[in-house]
Amino acid sequence: MVTVRKYEQKDAENVKFACLNAEGYNSITDEDTANLVLHTFCEYYIEREPDNCFVVDDNGRAVGFIISAESFEPYKKALHEEYCEMNKYLGEERYNWSRESTDIHEKFKEEYPAHFHINILPEYQRVGAGGKLLNALFEHYRNKGIKGVMLCCSAENEVGLAFYRKYGFTELEKTKYDVAFGMKL
Repeated sequence: MVTVRKYEQKDAENVKFACLNAEGYNSITDEDTANLVLHTFCEYYIEREPDNCFVVDDNGRAVGFIISAESFEPYKKALHEEYCEMNKYLGEERYNWSRESTDIHEKFKEEYPAHFHINILPEYQRVGAGGKLLNALFEHYRNKGIKGVMLCCSAENEVGLAFYRKYGFTELEKTKYDVAFGMKL
């Protein structure tokens, strides 16, 4: 039986594993790409905003997560000045890709100041864990007075897109690669 609980520092390696092994990223085979993904989509949240992170727990092991930033500007500043800088060694194209990951969030930061990433290992998907993670984060943010959250999902992730639509998210923008969703709290 899996449960949802607050992220703890002991979960860091399992969260990173889930980040790299959930659908969409499970084809990462080289260390440079793994570092790019972790620097861009994982480390800031668990290092700077661990209080805004929750995990799916299976007997003490994190097998999925929802990691979040509650306010766009501090997140963007730290991501661009520190975490993206760790990607410079990967070349200009990948460095720019990591910096541009905030572009879509910037468009909607006033209405949806918080954003999140959610990943669950494949063998723990489709058993209600995603909804439990969202419920935990939303209750947490409502208690903090956060007015809205958003996320981006790959335009090719049909299961994810269906999940967010079913859960009640509003589609904010669709690009060739991503779909941005928002929810008022």
